[in-house]
Amino acid sequence: MHQHVHRAILIAFLFSMAVYSAPNTAAAQTNLPTTPRANRLMNSARDRVVGELAAKGFLLGQPVFMRIFKMPGELEVWIKKDDKYELFKTYDICSYSGYPGPKLYEGDWQSPEGFYTVTPGQMNPNSNYHLSFNVGFPNAFDRERKRTGSSIMVHGGCSSRGCFAMGNKKMEEIYLLAHSALAKSQKSFSLHIFPFRMTPHNMAKFSSSPWIGFWKNLQQGYNAFEISRQVPTVTTVDGKYVVRDQMRLAMGETRQASRIQ
Repeated sequence: MHQHVHRAILIAFLFSMAVYSAPNTAAAQTNLPTTPRANRLMNSARDRVVGELAAKGFLLGQPVFMRIFKMPGELEVWIKKDDKYELFKTYDICSYSGYPGPKLYEGDWQSPEGFYTVTPGQMNPNSNYHLSFNVGFPNAFDRERKRTGSSIMVHGGCSSRGCFAMGNKKMEEIYLLAHSALAKSQKSFSLHIFPFRMTPHNMAKFSSSPWIGFWKNLQQGYNAFEISRQVPTVTTVDGKYVVRDQMRLAMGETRQASRIQ
């Protein structure tokens, strides 16, 4: 039995090596930056990441989705399998700045909250903080609200002035997973940043916060993913996030059809 398990992991490991050995062409096509140093750092994490992926039925290079929760200080990496995302790993955040609530202006030392997108051009293999990627702040919602700031990163190290510092070893893994997905086929990946897990209990606990209205808006995106395990499409209309939850739309259409019949 153990021999079969080891053989399956070995096969998945070798397949992942093949998947990962091809990114040079894909990276050039998607303007995905890299350097010899970044490649060396990713290579140092590759064996352990590929082994963990194989043990859970994943391959390096599959599409990724990430969520950050300021409390309790965690970054989740989800990986797409078939048409849904499954949790691969949860990483403890070494340090982030500020307190629950959005980033408002440059220099407030506050980490943002909201729905962000990371493109190949936001990957930073030359980071002064080991490796990093830009979260995409400010997004359209932030700009409509006149929120300012720049260079908000998820990076290595353990110091933060508005960023999310993961520590070097964990950042090597996170960067490898993101880089591999972008190099293979994913055009960008979503990063959702929340103050906490937006359960009814937590929403009630923080109901007196001046940010509760904003958090109720964020909760719509949180709930959409929790229900469907598909990354929702989020747009900005009149200074609010609008979440297009495909599962709820489908359920609504089904109910409407039943009423017509």
